[in-house]
Amino acid sequence: MNWKKITGIILLSWCLHALPLHAQVGEQYHNFSIGINGGVDLSSVMFTPTVNQKNLMGINGGVSLRYISEKYFRMICGAMLEINFAQRGWSEYYQDYPSIGYERTMNYIEVPFLAHLAFGKDRGVQFFIHAGPQIAFFIGDSYTQTSNWGNIIEQTSIEVEQHDKPVDNKFDYGIAAGAGFEIRTGIGNFLAEGRYYYGLSDFYNSTKKDYFSRSAHGVITAKITYLFDLTK
Repeated sequence: MNWKKITGIILLSWCLHALPLHAQVGEQYHNFSIGINGGVDLSSVMFTPTVNQKNLMGINGGVSLRYISEKYFRMICGAMLEINFAQRGWSEYYQDYPSIGYERTMNYIEVPFLAHLAFGKDRGVQFFIHAGPQIAFFIGDSYTQTSNWGNIIEQTSIEVEQHDKPVDNKFDYGIAAGAGFEIRTGIGNFLAEGRYYYGLSDFYNSTKKDYFSRSAHGVITAKITYLFDLTK
């Protein structure tokens, strides 16, 4: 096991063990909610050597679970877990050759484990931040490209090693963080959030003999979540 996997395990263990300890102080809530979420991903890949890109748009959505454990002074503390279908990948762009294009969409089942920290009224508007580890499992991909790549490659030094290369590592992990606001009503809770995911793992092998030493996801997500309180 390499150091990146060890880092991911430590982060996940910290998140899961810290929450029960933290829930022993402050005003107790025991508020459990379940719901759905949906939005869009703007993704790119941190390649080394570099590949020219622009953001690739994909969908992100799934099931959300949240547990609010306490209110500590003015801060509402809890945890949130999601199980999402997420589309990531990259879209190549070359300013000197605008007629060529390549997009690769990579499909994942992702599971973020997030600390939920909020400020505001129990009924009304709250502002919150989310942060914690995230894991994901690669389930498939697809690509589109223009038909004139062959001629361009012969005339330039553009690297296309990434085009036909299959995914080597299907397990992905990293760190997610975001912020947003929540409107709490009698019919449920509505959340709007912006989030960023920084990948710590590489989906291509990255040993000294491999071409890429870095191939990790970077994803900006904008989403809306609806939660229904099961317990208060």
